[in-house]
Amino acid sequence: MMKKFSLLALAGLIALPGIASASAGKMPSDLAQRVDELSRQLDELKAQLAKQNEELAAVGNQVDDMGEEFDAKSEAWDLASRVQLYGDFRTRLDMMTSETARQYSVWDVANGFNAAMGQQFGFSGPYSREMVRMAVNGFKMYTPQQRAGLFQMMGYAPLASDDVDNDTMMTNRLRLNMRVPVTENVDFKGRLAMYKAWGMESNPAAPMGSPFTLDSFNWDGNSTRQPVDNVVRVDRAFVNWNNIAGKPIWFSFGRRPTTDGPPAHIRLNNDERMATPIAYMDYPFDGATLGIAYDWGSETLGVGRLRFCGGRGFEDGLSTNQLNDMDFFGIDWDILQRGPRLLNLQAFEAFNLVNTPDGINFPNPLELSGITAGNGILDKSNLGNLYHTTLIYMDKVSNFNYFLVGGWSRTDPEGYDEAGNSLLGSWWAPLDSQDGFALYAGIRYDIDDLRLKLGLEYNWGSEYWISMSPGHDDLYNSKLATRGQVAEVYMLYDLPTGEAISKYAKTFMRLGYQYYKYDYSYSGSWLGGPVDVDELASDPFNAQFYPALDDMSQIYLSFDIYF
Repeated sequence: MMKKFSLLALAGLIALPGIASASAGKMPSDLAQRVDELSRQLDELKAQLAKQNEELAAVGNQVDDMGEEFDAKSEAWDLASRVQLYGDFRTRLDMMTSETARQYSVWDVANGFNAAMGQQFGFSGPYSREMVRMAVNGFKMYTPQQRAGLFQMMGYAPLASDDVDNDTMMTNRLRLNMRVPVTENVDFKGRLAMYKAWGMESNPAAPMGSPFTLDSFNWDGNSTRQPVDNVVRVDRAFVNWNNIAGKPIWFSFGRRPTTDGPPAHIRLNNDERMATPIAYMDYPFDGATLGIAYDWGSETLGVGRLRFCGGRGFEDGLSTNQLNDMDFFGIDWDILQRGPRLLNLQAFEAFNLVNTPDGINFPNPLELSGITAGNGILDKSNLGNLYHTTLIYMDKVSNFNYFLVGGWSRTDPEGYDEAGNSLLGSWWAPLDSQDGFALYAGIRYDIDDLRLKLGLEYNWGSEYWISMSPGHDDLYNSKLATRGQVAEVYMLYDLPTGEAISKYAKTFMRLGYQYYKYDYSYSGSWLGGPVDVDELASDPFNAQFYPALDDMSQIYLSFDIYF
């Protein structure tokens, strides 16, 4: 508009001299000066307009560049907004004292047995397995006292009890969680973990040959759950396909979220359930789940979920290995759930249990003592099947949390390994099924004004109880696998560290004490026959692969940071 007005004014000014000349015949000098001034102003205005146009063009170019840059970065921003990252870090101090029971060493018994077989057959080994089994059956005809006397004459007596302690052990654990939506109904969840002891790149909690070997050696079933080294490993990695066909049905597959299940989250100070199976199935494995959710239509009963689960605990490899895959199949049923209230039934079968897991070599005392020929290592064998059922009820009333769990296990042995071990059997014992039972109860009272939570737990396991809990978080021995009794008291204190920055943020310390009293040996293992701890020294055939504990005490203090 300014440009148009200026041009019209200019045209008028140009016409003025003609008009003036026609009327007066001569233009006054002041009018000529005004025309010159207006011409100068017009030139300045044109220059300003040209400059403004240049600036506007430059701004336009900047906007175009910003648009291109935004388009280039929008994909990355979208990815960042979709990926949720959160995690936790824990430093923990453990102080442990324990005492082994008086018992025979399996190496002494193997050497003595070799000498006795030489006298029996008139020549030295190695012998065939059929001859060894025949000799074992012959020795079983003697009483325990007679066998003990025979070995005493050969110079083999029970080992005295011994103290096994660790006054201080420090560990660091880092876990990084992620969740990424893929489509409207598909998402990925994963967790990376590093767990190590201070000053070590190996596991000082369970060196081979210690009383904790059978319950805490490192393998696929407890990967990331033992303080091994500073390597970051995949702890969980699975995909969920939800809302299948528009129904409350989902399918999930991958490295399963199967550790720290209920009621462990109460003791570990987590507000929500941390895994699908309950704590008696504390076992990292690879598998799949098909689930369906439902609503009871009742405020009291809440909702429920039924899951059909399967997984693999051992891959047999090529057919030349002459092994079968070790697989799991079962159900996990949240019968009802409303807030902290949960009633859950879990039942599964484990097929083709192996005597030793992948990556672990157990020594074979029969071969190492010269009784039989071989490589000195216990070759892998399928031993049979295991049935497992547990039931849990938990709830919270005001500030009072409580739970009660019952468990049942049953073995179905189908064979022996090369050392005569079977499911819950030793020395070629009859292949009889054995039933095991367990109870687990606990309470926690929250004192919100003091930021304190006080808890007490107790569990018991029978002679033939098998808990599938190699992924335990008890450092030395899984308390829920104990064939005996464990009592635990603990305190949680939420640290006054200021306002939380995110919904995941939490800082607290946990101080606790555990006391284990073992009634039977081989807690946590299905390989070999459990023996009454008080009877270990009464019979050479009660010899143990590794020292059996009589009791253990453990004090722990941890600082946990969730972010």
